[in-house]
Amino acid sequence: MASKDVVERLSRVPILSGCSKKDLQTIAKAIKPVRHAAGSVVATEGEPGAGLFIIDSGEARVSIGGKTVSTLREGDSFGEMALLDGGPRTATVTAKTDLSLFVLTEWVYRGLLTEHPSIAIRTLEAVAARLRRATKNATS
Repeated sequence: MASKDVVERLSRVPILSGCSKKDLQTIAKAIKPVRHAAGSVVATEGEPGAGLFIIDSGEARVSIGGKTVSTLREGDSFGEMALLDGGPRTATVTAKTDLSLFVLTEWVYRGLLTEHPSIAIRTLEAVAARLRRATKNATS
């Protein structure tokens, strides 16, 4: 599963964007393809998160409290925070069309962090940068 295309997509996932090409190739080997039919719920708001999803093809609707907040398309991702804490989903994601996704589960990711500390460091740097931006935006 470590195709050049998958590695390129992983490099655009914000939490993974600081990882080296070698680390992204390692992650690409660990992800699994999954499919969801149009209309199926991929992630449910308030439910525990199982990991990161990257859309390979198709469209998904993102809703919070039943209200649509965005549409995700090929190359988009969701569930980044679930990689870190497995906490509850902050939104519901429903397949608008048939969806092909790549999934990286929390438990597989944690194994990668143990075996490849550089992935852990880059992930933490990305989270810290995101937190800094959020804090700056909230206080300006």
